[in-house]
Amino acid sequence: MPESTTVRVSVDSGAFGTVVMTRTPRLSWATATAAPGWTQQSAEVSWTGPHGALIREISGAASVLVAWPFAPLRDGERGTVRVRVHSRDTGWSPWSDEVPVLCGVRDGWPATWIGHPGPRTEQCPVRLRRTVEVREGLVSAMLHATAHGVYQAYVDGVAVDDERLKPGWTTYGVRDTYAATDVTPLLTEGPRTLTVDLAAGWYSERFGFHGQERYVYGAQPAFTGVLTLTYADGTVDEVVTDGSWEVTDEGPVIASGIYAGEHVDARKENPTTWVPAASSPVDVAPVPRTSPPVRATQELAPIEVIRTPSGATVLDFGQNLVGHLRIRVSGPAGSTVTLRHAEVLENGELALRTLRRAAATDRYTLAGTGDETWEPRFTFHGFRYAQLDGWPGTLDPASVTAVVVGSDMRRTGTFASSHALLDRLHENVVWSMRGNFLSIPTDCPQRDERLGWTGDIQVFAPTASFLHDADAFLSSWLEDLELAQTEDGSVPFVVPDVLDSAHVGTAAWGDAATLVPWTLYQRFGDRDTLARQFGSMTRWVDWMAGRAGENLLWEDDFQFADWLDPSAPPENPADAKADKDLVATAHLFRSADVVAQAARVLGDDAAAGKYGDLASRVRAAWLAQYVTANGRLMSDAQTAYAVAIGFGLVDDARRQAMGDRLADLVERAGYRISTGFVGTPLIADALSDTGHADVAGRLVLNDENPSWLYPVTMGATTIWERWDSMLEDGSVNPGEMTSFNHYALGAIADWMHRRLAGLAPIEPAYRRVEVRPLPIDGIDRARATFESAYGTHEAGWERVGESLRIRVVVPPNTTALVHVPGGDEPVAVGSGTHEWMAPAPARAAAWEGFSSETPLVEIRRNAGAYAAAKSALVGALGADGAATFLTMVEWGPQATFRQHALMLPPAAISALDTALADV
Repeated sequence: MPESTTVRVSVDSGAFGTVVMTRTPRLSWATATAAPGWTQQSAEVSWTGPHGALIREISGAASVLVAWPFAPLRDGERGTVRVRVHSRDTGWSPWSDEVPVLCGVRDGWPATWIGHPGPRTEQCPVRLRRTVEVREGLVSAMLHATAHGVYQAYVDGVAVDDERLKPGWTTYGVRDTYAATDVTPLLTEGPRTLTVDLAAGWYSERFGFHGQERYVYGAQPAFTGVLTLTYADGTVDEVVTDGSWEVTDEGPVIASGIYAGEHVDARKENPTTWVPAASSPVDVAPVPRTSPPVRATQELAPIEVIRTPSGATVLDFGQNLVGHLRIRVSGPAGSTVTLRHAEVLENGELALRTLRRAAATDRYTLAGTGDETWEPRFTFHGFRYAQLDGWPGTLDPASVTAVVVGSDMRRTGTFASSHALLDRLHENVVWSMRGNFLSIPTDCPQRDERLGWTGDIQVFAPTASFLHDADAFLSSWLEDLELAQTEDGSVPFVVPDVLDSAHVGTAAWGDAATLVPWTLYQRFGDRDTLARQFGSMTRWVDWMAGRAGENLLWEDDFQFADWLDPSAPPENPADAKADKDLVATAHLFRSADVVAQAARVLGDDAAAGKYGDLASRVRAAWLAQYVTANGRLMSDAQTAYAVAIGFGLVDDARRQAMGDRLADLVERAGYRISTGFVGTPLIADALSDTGHADVAGRLVLNDENPSWLYPVTMGATTIWERWDSMLEDGSVNPGEMTSFNHYALGAIADWMHRRLAGLAPIEPAYRRVEVRPLPIDGIDRARATFESAYGTHEAGWERVGESLRIRVVVPPNTTALVHVPGGDEPVAVGSGTHEWMAPAPARAAAWEGFSSETPLVEIRRNAGAYAAAKSALVGALGADGAATFLTMVEWGPQATFRQHALMLPPAAISALDTALADV
């Protein structure tokens, strides 16, 4: 086989470089070969470590998250891994390139927590230092460290790595995670100065709302670490944090907070007042950090300099992002540059109301030494616009750079189509994920919140797992979710639970406990996480069942329900059309069903039977309570039908009736979205699965408010929290809770990948995929790619005259089941590139002879007719009057414009007839 095999350690997706934070790293490898239909029969894994080379054979096709086949790695053990594979058709491949591995796990934690004994203020940034004598013959130096706060370590002023905001946010004091850094190149022989800059970060932030803000963990940060020096003669020195370290609170970082921002005074770079550090015991030993590190991942230059009505200077970076600014500035010592951040402008000025109590302001006081370059290290902001005050001299916009910061995950999925607005929507989803996957999956990155809301990630996990290799990131977060659960299984609103919400429990949010691990198994084949979280999953379902009681209907509890249904008033986003109890009990069914499936995967037949039976009984109770004999739901709302179809609650003839009713509701609403957090990820699938792909297409491609594309038409570069976070007049939604960077409603991207482009996994880790192209009107081509552990998968289609060209790329050791339009049976194919030409689906017959007496649903289905009617109404009613009328009218099969004549001026009907006659 002419092409080599490659190996990657999947525990950290390569994000830590050579360091692995486990003693038994799982291995994945992808095979590249031109041989069609290639399947692995066996593989050999070679480990070359301190005691020579070992080889283990792996029988069969396994090549994803394969268990470590050697003895567990010892502290600091180094070696290399390589793999070769065997196929009946091609024989043995050459050995892959060697992949270096360094075990970052250590036994024991001899260090203490250290900090300042009497800091000058709360949330006080400090600098710690210790002299280290490095002897001759050093062969290895490993720094294991963590903080209650955020830190960076330096050797003689050089940062030990390129990470930001270490160690990230976990359940401090219960699950502290340490980073392992190879610092050997920095520790040359002689006295070296080890310095640590430490700031409050999440640990010493004040969390809460409405005057209830409080320190959850502590008011002051602390640091603990162990530097292990190994010499050629076999001796080992350990430098630990203890009372021998020195500390100062008079360093250059004057103040720093996640919400407030950072103030640095460059004149204080060399503090002179140092005191012995305060030391306290480490009660719970830190554990290895497995979530990918936070890093700077991109830089953006400003695209415009804006002079606001108030005279302020604002830079527009053209993209709503998460990170901070880097400035290059010169001026007199003591002068201060102030940087304020905002996502949007309102009335020409920074829109700051949406930040609430988050100041989101950085300040830099110059040293006066010539050109100075500075960027904050211990905070982050969500912004597109930045106001610069106090800039000495004339501002050169090239002196300011936006630094994008986030958890460093490998990009895996792409989507492209012929529809520019749809592609921009997908790009907005990507940017919102990048900004809100920062140590934990947050709701938003800009205001005084930035919390790990469970409901948001529950609905978004499938999309996230396509766009990036989010397995390690979400698996780590799930450990904290389980720690935050109550003993009887209730799940908090946010993880880590700084709102003390675990005792409440609510549907869709708590279901992150079951649905996120299941997603990681389906998308990555991560059986280990599924097994580890299985106890958490069952406890959540048991808790829900307990709340439901004997009748198995979860009713009368607090619920967020279909949060941010667009019809809900700004001040009450939980006031959705879909009945909250219907939604809650549906989630009890869904989670019980998933737990039963997970139990079967894990070989637990007893649990599979128990939860399968529970799911069956809950379904029966739900159907009896909420569904009529002909398939109409007691809560006649789009989300209710989407849940029933999407969760599989109904599987008889009533399913089609529900799909038909759902399509009817969507059309009556004029294809304006009518779902919130719960219904949005499900509605396009529910329509597509019941024969209404045309309706799904019109819903997704609609650009009127509210819709997925409306924000794009308003210039959005990320997904908004509300469908109308910005109103059509350019003003910000008056709701107290308004963000312009919230990924939850971007969950539609999963439908775009799986259904529109047609790339859907049907076996874990994309071992087998289903390709079912879904051509819709308004789009001439769509394509998705996904880089799984096996290689790159691709599915796409394009219109060629009256035909469709379908292209599918299947990586080695996988298969695909392809549904070719017009074919009787799906086609099973192995690895390689495959193409088909097929008849394009027939378009629906166009209505002929439009007038004011044409059924409104027919006018709304026809883009030309709707545009003509809209133009005529704008002429008759004005833009605002036409918008109000078009939103209010029900686009049903019986209604006509003429029936609404009493609501329109006399000339409107005539104008409509004239405009429609030309269609």
